[in-house]
Amino acid sequence: MATVHEKITDRIASFVLSQPVFFVGTAPLDADGHVNVAPKGMAGTFAVLGPHRVAYLDYTGSGAETPAHLRENGRIVVMFCAFDGPPNIVRFHGTGRYVEAGTAEFDELRTAFAKEQTPGQRGVVVVDVTRVSDSCGFSVPRMQLVEDRDLLDRWAERKSPEQLDDYRALKNTSSIDGLPAIDTARSPAPVSTTYPSGVTRR
Repeated sequence: MATVHEKITDRIASFVLSQPVFFVGTAPLDADGHVNVAPKGMAGTFAVLGPHRVAYLDYTGSGAETPAHLRENGRIVVMFCAFDGPPNIVRFHGTGRYVEAGTAEFDELRTAFAKEQTPGQRGVVVVDVTRVSDSCGFSVPRMQLVEDRDLLDRWAERKSPEQLDDYRALKNTSSIDGLPAIDTARSPAPVSTTYPSGVTRR
């Protein structure tokens, strides 16, 4: 049975920030549209911005379902599972926004993350959390982390800015249902090295 919390407590923040992977769920409004679930990893890419707000770094990939769904309706859930230690599942339901690289807001948000800036980072997903819950996770298996993969960073570093722009124009401008996704006219933001106080980062 899930327990609903009034906010993201320090205990919940500590739990989610210690997990090496999380999952993001979104969907279009069209009943015939495709629901999307995306796994996310890499240390330093998730941040708790406040008791009702979280964010994560979004990387260039072969699709852009989450940005497209957020542009259309904003619905999102972020889920963390304990794959080691005591069983636990935490879900953040809320309303998400996609903030693209190359904007002033991206520059500001980018400082909340411990992960260094790399060419493949195409945006930040910001979630205003309206429901915080945890549940048992008794059926989630225990697994051992070997290491983070750095393939996305290495792939993007081999591309020129023009090649990344061309890839995003080809793969990231719309969802598989044809919804608008990434604005490929924008260019990546410059690297920032400062971090604001009061932000909890993974």
